[in-house]
Amino acid sequence: MNETLQDWLAALRFFTRLPLPASDGGERPLATAALGFPLAGLVIGALTALVWAGAVFLLPALPAAGLAIAAGLVITGALHEDGLSDCADGLGGGSTRERALEIMRDSRIGAFGAAALIVTIGLRWAALGEFDLAEGIWALLTAHTVSRTAILPALAFSSYARKEGLGSTVSDGISSTQLAITLAITALLAILFGGPAGLVAAILALGAAFAFLKYLEARLNGYTGDGLGAMQQIAEITVMLVLCALWS
Repeated sequence: MNETLQDWLAALRFFTRLPLPASDGGERPLATAALGFPLAGLVIGALTALVWAGAVFLLPALPAAGLAIAAGLVITGALHEDGLSDCADGLGGGSTRERALEIMRDSRIGAFGAAALIVTIGLRWAALGEFDLAEGIWALLTAHTVSRTAILPALAFSSYARKEGLGSTVSDGISSTQLAITLAITALLAILFGGPAGLVAAILALGAAFAFLKYLEARLNGYTGDGLGAMQQIAEITVMLVLCALWS
């Protein structure tokens, strides 16, 4: 139980800007904290759902959704959005593996990155604005939980595309047992929050993220930290859109 708590805290420290206390026994390697990934997503989802619930009582659904999406950006420091935009710039502007990786290292945002940010924020915003109060809460909990788990298949089945960078913190990978347990936890939470629709959304989201991983492997011979961020965003968008379609 103590190790699970430490996994959860390690994942929260990585995925969020929340003012959490430092670990007394030294920080656990992030790759060993896989069980904490969906739990960290659950916390992020709960906080954004709290903002959504408060805002929807004061505002129409669409601006309330915008505040909830903005809260998620603040909580995470736009970690995954930054990865998505860098990944889009690299893959869109780099004709070779080396050039794509070089562009991803550049902190400046290009046309592909800007377009990716518009798409990821716009789709999630529009989808959330279609839900009623309760549906929005369940959708946010499901989307944030599933999308953090969606990066784990890369750690289990793929390899890091370069020697250094943010993704190197998880480049040691995870075991198939860790992956199986985390997927089981995520599936149970998806069913708890969204019922059968939640499970369908989770499966499709994990599939979409995995498909993007195979594209990364084809282009870069592995994943990068930016690629993991893109996988998370793809999974989050997929969950929101699938639930929007099934619940509307």
